[in-house]
Amino acid sequence: MALFSRRPKSSSEQDAGTPDAASTAESEETQETQESASASAEETPQVGISVSSFGGLGAAPTPASASAAAAPQAEADGIPGLTDNILLRDAIAALPEEANGTQVVGVARQLLQGQLFLRVRGDARSLAAEGKELPLAVASIEDTPFVLVFSGGSALQAAVRADGQLDSSAMSQDAGIVLRSVLAGPYGGIILDHASRQSPIVIPRQLIERALEESDDEFTVKTLLAGERTSETPALVAAALPHVPLWLAANRAREEDEWGLAESRNASGERFLEVFSHPLEVLAMGRGDQPMPIRIDQLASGFEGDDGLTGIVVDPAGPWIQLSRADLASAFAAAEE
Repeated sequence: MALFSRRPKSSSEQDAGTPDAASTAESEETQETQESASASAEETPQVGISVSSFGGLGAAPTPASASAAAAPQAEADGIPGLTDNILLRDAIAALPEEANGTQVVGVARQLLQGQLFLRVRGDARSLAAEGKELPLAVASIEDTPFVLVFSGGSALQAAVRADGQLDSSAMSQDAGIVLRSVLAGPYGGIILDHASRQSPIVIPRQLIERALEESDDEFTVKTLLAGERTSETPALVAAALPHVPLWLAANRAREEDEWGLAESRNASGERFLEVFSHPLEVLAMGRGDQPMPIRIDQLASGFEGDDGLTGIVVDPAGPWIQLSRADLASAFAAAEE
């Protein structure tokens, strides 16, 4: 008997691109916080366009890398030396002005990889060298400060044009560093690319806390999937699976029904179990699924009991990757040790 219970066909073959506004408590909380934000939130610090790259807030700064400085700019009004977080930038650009909670969760999941960008009043490099606190650009929502975070150069330049104040600098940091720094301060959360939209995208503190609690510190799988694909990528993703949290997408049509798990099929009819690197990845599918944690040994047992499974598809909302049984062999062997 198979360990995994398959979802009814009508549910598993839903269009993943159609969001469901009534998803989960996290989605509703995000939507409520977003709706409470005023589009005219007052920005306190000023803006500039010099670029610094830091290992962490309060750490000694280093010049932007030569490769970053030489990277071609995707936008004509970008900032030299700053490479956009393309996944986050594109997710924000795809949002309608009146985004629902599930759509905002789809943006929030793209915070878990790559670099995020901040504005600092004054020269960030000089301030850090002097050991001074870096005054981040913030906006106030109901007297609570929210950190202004940017997906890249175009969004930063939009903020510069919006206020015309240049006495500040742009700072790039790993996403994990930025999010943990926000939680370490008196902030209610973050606002993304605020000058690029009429309606602000607000990611509340509670959602950031949950996102970090349910992820590994390095965002390992998300980072691998967001990076350049090579012939080694499937092996690297498979090797990471025993060491990171994993989830499946569970659902049922009625309370009396058994829970079924989401699968995908390719054009040849091969079955792939959907596996997720984070609960936000499940919620972003917009199908009303519940994230169900699973260990690698449980995943291995499920495959032993279901010969019809060809493999898994990791983070099917994208960027995604398919791993065959052969790809998973080393991960399943590690589960037995």
